[in-house]
Amino acid sequence: MKREWNRNAIVYIFLIPVLIHFIIFQIYPFALSFYLTFMDWKVIGDPEFVGLKHWKYFLTDSLAWKAIWNTVKFSAYYIVPTMGLGLILALIINSGVKSAGFFKGIFFLPVITSFVIIAGIWGWLFRGTEAGMINYLLSFIGIEPQLFLSNSSQALAVLAGLSIFKVAGSTMIYYFAGLQSIDRQLYEAARIDGASSFKIFWTITFPLLKPIHFFVAITTTIGSFQIFDSAYLLTGGGPNYATTTIVYYLYEQGFTSLNLSYAAVLSYVLFFIILVISLIQRKYLGQESNNY
Repeated sequence: MKREWNRNAIVYIFLIPVLIHFIIFQIYPFALSFYLTFMDWKVIGDPEFVGLKHWKYFLTDSLAWKAIWNTVKFSAYYIVPTMGLGLILALIINSGVKSAGFFKGIFFLPVITSFVIIAGIWGWLFRGTEAGMINYLLSFIGIEPQLFLSNSSQALAVLAGLSIFKVAGSTMIYYFAGLQSIDRQLYEAARIDGASSFKIFWTITFPLLKPIHFFVAITTTIGSFQIFDSAYLLTGGGPNYATTTIVYYLYEQGFTSLNLSYAAVLSYVLFFIILVISLIQRKYLGQESNNY
């Protein structure tokens, strides 16, 4: 141990500030929030021990389960389209198209644009009246005006579309980096053997992007289960709780109702859901394979 310390002392010294930051702002809040799940605390006054009261209430809280189901539906609308659109955009700029840098900037622009601005534009586009741009365009093909954000069966899909538009550019960058790392000789050999463009994509490009698929699937899944800002800005969890996601419900419990103990329970429920899904994705997408 002494030799190890002498060899890496400078490394350990530089790690100390990071370790202190991690303990104070990560480990301590994580442990404190778990402690609060067994207490009853509304900010004012001392916490009161109530045991498993909040955990039992969660099991019978129909609104919490609806929020989880809404989040699952949002993920279904969001994850695969985000990955697919990101891959398509990456293939476009990797194909050698003219002005690739221009297209790269255009595709990435929503990522660096304020979400509040994009949400405002999105709300105008999908306004549930004839004044909304989408309804105005639909009128040209004879479709009646849609309520969109005011319709409980449409609002969640509209919010998912907003998130896809916002995030697809960053997904594109990940896929573009993966495409750039693939050996060009594989493509040349496939073309010499007479493989079609689709065959090349399906047997070479897509399998060799497996590490990118895994990374993007994990990040988009986590992002989808943490969705909050679009519901907060555009729908307020409505209509009829149709866009109340688990994080939005957590926010309502913690900061509107000041029921911090129950909000802590919801945060741990969210943590365990993401953990289980991430482990499943790791099992089926993160396995090592040799595609050469």
